[in-house]
Amino acid sequence: MPVSRRISWSAAAMAAVLAATGCSGGGGEASTPDADAVVRIGIAEPQHLIPSNATESAGAQVLAALYTPLVEFDEDRKPVEVAAESIESTDNTLWTVKLKSGYTFHNGEPVTADSYINAWNHAAYGPNGNGGAYFFGQVQGFDDVQSTDPDGEGPQKAPEPKAKKLTGLRKVDDLTFTITLSGPFAEFESVLGYHVFAPLPNAAWASDGVLKEGFEEAPIGNGPFRMKGSWQHDSRIEVERYDAHPGPKPKVGGVAFQIYQALSADYADLLAGNNDVTRQVPTEALGTAPGDLGDRFKKSPLSSFQFLAFPTFQPEFAKAEVRKAISMAIDRDEIVKTVFKDSQTSARSFVSPLLAGARPDTCGEACQFDPAKAKAAYQAAGGPAKLQISYNGDGGHKDWVEATCNQLSNNLGVDCTSTPEARFADLLNKVEAKTPVGMFRMGWSMDYPSMQNYLGPIYTTDGSSNYYGFSNADFDRLVSEGERAPNQEEAIKKYQEAEQILAREMPVIPLRFGQNNFGHSTRVGNVELNPQGQVDLLKIEVTG
Repeated sequence: MPVSRRISWSAAAMAAVLAATGCSGGGGEASTPDADAVVRIGIAEPQHLIPSNATESAGAQVLAALYTPLVEFDEDRKPVEVAAESIESTDNTLWTVKLKSGYTFHNGEPVTADSYINAWNHAAYGPNGNGGAYFFGQVQGFDDVQSTDPDGEGPQKAPEPKAKKLTGLRKVDDLTFTITLSGPFAEFESVLGYHVFAPLPNAAWASDGVLKEGFEEAPIGNGPFRMKGSWQHDSRIEVERYDAHPGPKPKVGGVAFQIYQALSADYADLLAGNNDVTRQVPTEALGTAPGDLGDRFKKSPLSSFQFLAFPTFQPEFAKAEVRKAISMAIDRDEIVKTVFKDSQTSARSFVSPLLAGARPDTCGEACQFDPAKAKAAYQAAGGPAKLQISYNGDGGHKDWVEATCNQLSNNLGVDCTSTPEARFADLLNKVEAKTPVGMFRMGWSMDYPSMQNYLGPIYTTDGSSNYYGFSNADFDRLVSEGERAPNQEEAIKKYQEAEQILAREMPVIPLRFGQNNFGHSTRVGNVELNPQGQVDLLKIEVTG
């Protein structure tokens, strides 16, 4: 098993970062915040930085600096217009978006209706292979821009779709466009808060609908920060304040997103004064973090859902009875207590408790720890003699995965091994290619506050993050009916019915609901993480 390693920084690179921050790591309190200082935030290596193709948390944190969304959410998780002046509909099918004037991209181009229409057409077009294409599925004409590769080699090998652009997008004027959905969707305004709906400038395009080569290495956004240089893979991504941004201004001059292969290295740099924010304290440090950091160890609500996923297309995991037996052999409460020091809660349902409509214990008996019953059911169903759990080594998952494997070995009488991949991006690439990895660790945080966001992308047949091959026609129908319901209350009824199918089929094993357990250095203040686990980059400031 490879050993997690700390990022090696060259002396020149580290000196440059420290010079930019004006600090060598510690320091006392400054009389006033330094509005030109740079803060350092630890992240994993992103998989992508094109908004429509970035569906994991590290990329999302960087994109939160580079792009301003149409809407954000208040404390009650209701949408509030940001880059949009208004988003209106009388029938939940035809939506009119009016943009605020004054927004520009970081190269000076004005943000217009075309900026959104062009970006969304590119995002939805099947052969482009965007991970976030699913989220445009309600827009009229989506099916016509999709095609299926009959040999399963990926979207680039598929035949040309019927159309290249969504018929549901129409420009009204430079600051107004309409979106026609294929059917009513009452929560669509909330969906528009996800970063896959970000605009792109004219400078992004080599030709109509074709991105310029290398654009992802230095994306041009409309947000409060702009890229400084280019993406230094496995090292860092730097952004600086964009003073022409018309919205609220950051209280810092820039952010250095420092990329780590392991949370332990991220946290070690925080303690050494070489990092300012660790967004997730590693599990092995949860017991010592209060003493290490004092009141700089913080907790806040998080929408994360941790689960083990099955490649249901592999024969050994094709039976729901096998999957349920494995779930019953896991003592969630023991792992939460011993590994996570009660900093998370056991999950026995599929939707974050932060959301309207969420219910506890929806997966019933399959999520209750019963090792004797689990072993008998596993043997009766012909479960495999060997199990493997793959996970990303850059996310601090080693301890709980190994503990889970030990439980499965002891309670099912199998040989269970844990296998790390260096980066989450590497794990995702393997499961997307259906490379055998056994069971695999997955997690989800809400993109927008709706039960639909925990059901549609993860489990529908064409879901953007359905890596497990799960397909159930009744489930797909119920999610679709929920999307087309006239209001949230009616939608929730359909989503709850759909969740019952997950409890019956168990394509994944619910394990834990999380909370933000984060820490920061003495030189920064007003450090807050939102329910998506992202640092609020408009509030953080350098005070020491």
